[in-house]
Amino acid sequence: MKKKTILITALMLTAVCATQAQIIEQVGVMEENVSRDDKDEMDFPDVMEGEQDSLMNLYTSRTYLSKDNDCNMKDENPSFSDEVYKERLSRIPSVIEMPYNDAVRKCIDRYTVRLRKSVSYMLGAANLYMPIFEEALEAYQLPLELKYLPVIESALNPTIVSRTGATGLWQFMIGTAKLYGLEINSLVDERRDPVKSTYAAVRHLRDLYELFGDWNLALAAYNCGPENVNKALRRAGGENRDYWYISRYLPRETQGYVPAFIAANYVMNYYCEHNICPMTINLPEKTDTIVINRKMTLQQIASALKLDIDMLRSLNPELRRDIAPGNSMPIAIRLPQTEINHFIDLQETIFNDNKNEQMAQRQDAEANANKEKVEDVEEAQEDEKVEKKKRSSRSERTSRRNTRRNTRHSASNDRQEKSQGDSGTSPKYVTIRRGDNLGAIAKRNHTTINKLQELNGLNGSTKITAGKSIRVR
Repeated sequence: MKKKTILITALMLTAVCATQAQIIEQVGVMEENVSRDDKDEMDFPDVMEGEQDSLMNLYTSRTYLSKDNDCNMKDENPSFSDEVYKERLSRIPSVIEMPYNDAVRKCIDRYTVRLRKSVSYMLGAANLYMPIFEEALEAYQLPLELKYLPVIESALNPTIVSRTGATGLWQFMIGTAKLYGLEINSLVDERRDPVKSTYAAVRHLRDLYELFGDWNLALAAYNCGPENVNKALRRAGGENRDYWYISRYLPRETQGYVPAFIAANYVMNYYCEHNICPMTINLPEKTDTIVINRKMTLQQIASALKLDIDMLRSLNPELRRDIAPGNSMPIAIRLPQTEINHFIDLQETIFNDNKNEQMAQRQDAEANANKEKVEDVEEAQEDEKVEKKKRSSRSERTSRRNTRRNTRHSASNDRQEKSQGDSGTSPKYVTIRRGDNLGAIAKRNHTTINKLQELNGLNGSTKITAGKSIRVR
């Protein structure tokens, strides 16, 4: 019990931080909401605001969701009376209260008119995700109608990211996600993992319900955080805990959150009555996971199993860069069930291909480094050859000049030789190498920087150019 209390306390603290970015724009208008009678001001959840469903812009939707040619209903929304909506909602088998009112009607109209294509896509994606949601909710004995919560959170898009950074089917912020054990790093974001994020969300919803004892308040807290729901309860006097009574004190988006949830349950059950045709999903009907403890890429797996890389990405949306870092932590790769044994048979080959690829990359890097070393040695040898050639040429010219001088002026030549003996040997030049400086040249030729500057008229400068000659004596 103590452990549970600590978890709920941590949940409230984390939720305050995690939802701060979402609420900061709304808190400033809370007091305005208290006195506002115009219910047209209600905000819809983000995924209901766009002209088109975000799923329609995804490659996976265009590739793996297609029109059902057997569905020939007219693409127009019929009109129904309020009594029909009330009766239909009352027939939904639900533990959570689902009343009908103006706010719910506005959300139903949004789905059945403006977001008809969105609903069509979500009905197709539901075939993939609803079994996961139902299994997790059943495992924790929570109401199964909560399976439609991701409809208003993410439009069933596992890779969607909100403007505040909430990610995945259940739109977890990082703080809350880590509180419920989801891994988030540069390569893996388990908020995008349909299975792991679903079980985390179900535990989160369970804790919120235990905190408030009311599903509508728990849903409101899922959207805006427990602390904002507590504030609304205090502003409402603290005694009346009915969501519909305290909703005026909640952030504007949260005021529309529960009505949107009710509308999502309605449209996912009564889409036929509104002439909405579900899309058909072309991903494998049966999939399974296999845990790997080695580093692999989806491209290597796709190549070895001869699978479509984009299909693998759709089955493994948590891999942010197509890399499964099994060497860092065990990673579950989801594959078509028919390919599991095939993968097991080829696992060593796939791993060795990855290892060989990494080795080839290292060898290429080493080869480039060795090549640079060889080029440096060859360049130094070439510089030495040029220097020897220049020394030989200077020696020959000096010899010829001395011979002529000896022939013409033997006496003067004696004095000249004496003078040379006093002042030093003949001038010596070397070629400046790449990376050389005056200090290095001075050290190699047993002289000083000042002497080099004096011999070459550098006037105190140390600037030299590779490839040119410099006098060292």
